[in-house]
Amino acid sequence: MSSESPTTLETADSDNLLDYLRHNAGTANKMRKAVRNYCMALLMLEAGLRVGELVSLRVSDLYFNRKPVRNIIIKPHMTKNKVEHSIPVSQRLSEALVVFFDIFWLNNETPEQEFAFLSSKKDRPITTRCVEKIICAAGWKVLGQPVHPHVLRHTFASRLMRVTNSSTVQQLLGHKYLSSTQIYCHPNEDDKRLAIESASHPSENRQPAEQQQKDQTESQEVQHPGPLPASQSGPQSASHW
Repeated sequence: MSSESPTTLETADSDNLLDYLRHNAGTANKMRKAVRNYCMALLMLEAGLRVGELVSLRVSDLYFNRKPVRNIIIKPHMTKNKVEHSIPVSQRLSEALVVFFDIFWLNNETPEQEFAFLSSKKDRPITTRCVEKIICAAGWKVLGQPVHPHVLRHTFASRLMRVTNSSTVQQLLGHKYLSSTQIYCHPNEDDKRLAIESASHPSENRQPAEQQQKDQTESQEVQHPGPLPASQSGPQSASHW
């Protein structure tokens, strides 16, 4: 397992990146591209898709009966390791998919087998290189540094690791081996900051030792009460039967 943790985005940085992609509009054509770019970024940040999986998506992978699916199924032929996996769609991603469909596919009666994200050549998907350029350019503009699409996937995985177990993260990422997932066990800057803030304000995060000891003693007394008074202990007299 690598001793180096993967590069990830802090929450504020990822939010700023998404905001830029979503609102970088002007003309009608720029508005269409902003909707597309925002949706692509969310698929990597909140569904953990690899850029190669993203450009392989068909409309039918994202919609059923013209509505966003609840789970995105990444089929073996779309992945580099041929592992099929399913990712539940977040509320924010679902809302973005609704807008994307209305702008790009609403007037197409049978779009199911079309590539979801098309290039300027209408029958071809957008290229991985084009997606990389879009995300990297947004990173330079907002964060002052390039952001590779895979950083969005790393960020997705690292956030998951804070709230669930390695096996679940492995399945959501489509990793064949658990060792590939364990690189996300390393803390990132958000984790370090939270640790420092918690240590700096202990009274807000844990009870004083004396109170903890008192609560523990009271809990034990409730679970293991002492002997009953003499009048209540011992076998009942025959007159009570």
